[in-house]
Amino acid sequence: MRKPVVDEELCIGCGHCVELCPQVFELEDEKSRVIGPDKCGTCKCQEAIDTCPVQAISWSE
Repeated sequence: MRKPVVDEELCIGCGHCVELCPQVFELEDEKSRVIGPDKCGTCKCQEAIDTCPVQAISWSE
């Protein structure tokens, strides 16, 4: 099962992924992190990946 992962080194904390998928991502210490990797069916994880301005989000197998 694919799960989203965030590269915290790249993340700039823009919050776009949290707006698209609040069940999957949250901001903590100005960085995005995955809180619900199994919840992608309820939101737009692929859009969050595609629109991340620094390509900090990807799929993990």
